[in-house]
Amino acid sequence: MQATGEPGGAGEELGTRRFRAKREAILAAAADAINEQSAKGMTFADVARRVGLNTTSVTYYFKRKEDLAAAAFEHTLDYLLVMLDTAMEADTPEARVERYVALNMARLARVQRGEERQIAGLSDLRAMEDPVRGRLMAGWREVFRRARGLWGPASTRAQTDLNGARAHVLMENTFWLPVWLNRYDMDQLPRIEARVMDVFRHGLAAGNASWAAGPLTLPQDSVEGRDAFLHAATRLINELGYRGASVQRIASELNVTKGSFYHHLDAKDDLVIACYRRSFDTISAAQRLADEAGGSHWDRLCAMFATLLEVQFSETGPLLRTTALSGLPTSVRATMVDRSNRIARRFAGTISDGIAEGTIRAVDPLVASQLVMAFLNAAFDMRKWAWAMPRERAVALYASTLAFGMFDERVIDA
Repeated sequence: MQATGEPGGAGEELGTRRFRAKREAILAAAADAINEQSAKGMTFADVARRVGLNTTSVTYYFKRKEDLAAAAFEHTLDYLLVMLDTAMEADTPEARVERYVALNMARLARVQRGEERQIAGLSDLRAMEDPVRGRLMAGWREVFRRARGLWGPASTRAQTDLNGARAHVLMENTFWLPVWLNRYDMDQLPRIEARVMDVFRHGLAAGNASWAAGPLTLPQDSVEGRDAFLHAATRLINELGYRGASVQRIASELNVTKGSFYHHLDAKDDLVIACYRRSFDTISAAQRLADEAGGSHWDRLCAMFATLLEVQFSETGPLLRTTALSGLPTSVRATMVDRSNRIARRFAGTISDGIAEGTIRAVDPLVASQLVMAFLNAAFDMRKWAWAMPRERAVALYASTLAFGMFDERVIDA
């Protein structure tokens, strides 16, 4: 008589594989929903539809929507840790960063070929409720610590600060890649990877250029009324995501009623659109003022960086992060993306003119402009880092990551 243990064991193993496969499919669908609609906008019904299941089948694996979102975020964090650990196997900081970029590009190529699903973006981590939020933020801090470790141990506080800025710009740019990489044909991805790494390796400045830029004076917003709402809303949306920053929360931040909110704006979408317009107008003003000030195109680019980083590191006037776009209606989102693209093209124009005059290295201006957009957009998250040192020092350290490359020490030595 045949033993029952073996077939039973095989059956259990098959059942376990099926369970894992279905769970992974649900997590992949949740990641797509989070990227499109944010974690709070994701629904069980939408995830079930993407996987071809009914809602009850999804709740068998995840009892609450928050559990599913947390699992999707944890999957992303684990994925990042694996890539960072793999990159750390290389011998030098430059080789480690190069390997990390290559691993990200290879992943995105597999996504484009349909061989792998996109992982969930992490912009909504802070919008999760405790104790889940605490656990996820601890996971993100570990990811950041290992990313900073790509440059090896730091011997001074200045080196630690600089490596922190480098790690942040590197990570944010790899998160930004899916936004613009699909504009290129698949056979162009190796070229794009090389151009991205060229900027990371050598920066934008030609020769032995120095950083001596100060911020330009932008038009000042009012501290009352509508402008006050836009400032508060921008900061809360950046911290909590579009859906996490409720009208009630924004009103409470300003110690006013919801009725007062609607006196200034008709709806929450109107608020986000107004915040974007304010942010885009601020960037455009910095670009225009830098051109009006004259000087070389390197000088102008530095002035743009200094001015916009000063805004991002301030307590009152940050720019709205692009992650809030997922909460907007499709038609409005397209208009905002178009404005963002026009701003990126102006950065590309400044870089192109700088290449022609010899003050900026011969980089790919379109690729470099996208790196600049992510670098500026993500600076909001480095406010606490910046507040721990003189503002001018923080701006110079952060800007050096793209100005001179991620392996150049001249800002520390200055």
